[in-house]
Amino acid sequence: MDARSILQKKRDGGVLSRAESAWFLAGYVAGEIPDYFASALLALIFVRGMEPDELADFTRAMLESGERLRFPRVAAPKVDKHSTGGIGDKVSIPLAPALAACGVAVPMISGRGLGHTGGTLDKLEAIPGFRTQLSSDEFASCLERTGVALGGQTPALVPADRKLYALRDVTGLIESIPLIASSILSKKLAEGLDALVLDVKFGSGAFMIERERGAELARTMIRLAASMGVKTSAFHTCMSRPLGRLAGNALEVEESFDCLEGRGPADLRELVCAQGGELLRLAGAVATLDAGKARIARSLDDGSARGVFARVIEAQGGDPRCFDDRERLPRARELAFVRAPRDGVLAWRELRALGLAITALGGGRRVLGDPIDPAVGLAFPVDDGARVARGDVLVELRHSGRGVDEALRLVERSFEIVDAHTPDPLILTHVDGA
Repeated sequence: MDARSILQKKRDGGVLSRAESAWFLAGYVAGEIPDYFASALLALIFVRGMEPDELADFTRAMLESGERLRFPRVAAPKVDKHSTGGIGDKVSIPLAPALAACGVAVPMISGRGLGHTGGTLDKLEAIPGFRTQLSSDEFASCLERTGVALGGQTPALVPADRKLYALRDVTGLIESIPLIASSILSKKLAEGLDALVLDVKFGSGAFMIERERGAELARTMIRLAASMGVKTSAFHTCMSRPLGRLAGNALEVEESFDCLEGRGPADLRELVCAQGGELLRLAGAVATLDAGKARIARSLDDGSARGVFARVIEAQGGDPRCFDDRERLPRARELAFVRAPRDGVLAWRELRALGLAITALGGGRRVLGDPIDPAVGLAFPVDDGARVARGDVLVELRHSGRGVDEALRLVERSFEIVDAHTPDPLILTHVDGA
């Protein structure tokens, strides 16, 4: 084989064989195939797409490009979820310990924030001392001890995805359904999962704004995971408004603590119970989704999920006293406000602007590797669709003096005050692929 013939085949509408995908990706990871050939292949996949079997072979080749996590001493079913992200999406933090409290294991590999979306690793690292960069042995040990391990992708785990994602980011090739699906699932399947739930967002704050594109991504990933032996379902959920009332790394940790104590915003709790309940069903721990939701809700209300997360924090080097003393979390002490310009009804319009506002305050990255301020963020005291009076506070900016003017301008363009507005449903559809 040679790289040029593979590129020509894809250029002409051909379907790559399993051997061709495996050879190309192995050569790329080894440094034998240069970036310009890999960029060309990505561009051709972006334009031409991939057939289902071709995508499965490509994903399998990515998965086999590095090590796979194995947990022979963990007898419980292993489950995880993936969200396409958005503003205030902190579901993973309360969900993982709630699932472990219900008897399943959660080996969760997460990412960092970039662009307008936050990252679970950055949120967890707002907890003083919390370590997310774990070796494979440390990750396995934490899972064995607590039922949960929360870490980042290591250089040895799916290195083909790590290299290809960096190329996609700098060449404008992110929004391709085959490339997104193979990237997400190669990492998740490397965790050795028995079941997976996908949270595919729609709306102005979502990675894929259009509902049908999001639905297509969900269907593609369900088919792909099923072809590789992992039970998978998807929820198509709303990101046309913030999730919860707080956005920003430490603020989202605090709201996650509230959820783990049976409190906090209703929309966050609803997604935690729905996705957790579905994972319990897929893992065979309950017979129905409703039964799973009830189990997750009990774990939030009776303190068992909170207890698991306190042990996870301690196992990963963090300070579990943060639960009882929230002042131990980073806090921005300066405030600025965006107020309603007139009487009417709040309607969120351009939610990505809220994520960019957090970045302007220092709470996100403009480029990979930027340092972040975990203390800053936004608070949303008014519900989408609620009636407001002129001068009411719509968004509270918690900042450290950086980027306030830019953040205010961004927040002001994120909403309208209208005469009438009906919010989108939180969960649009549930697709059962099991």
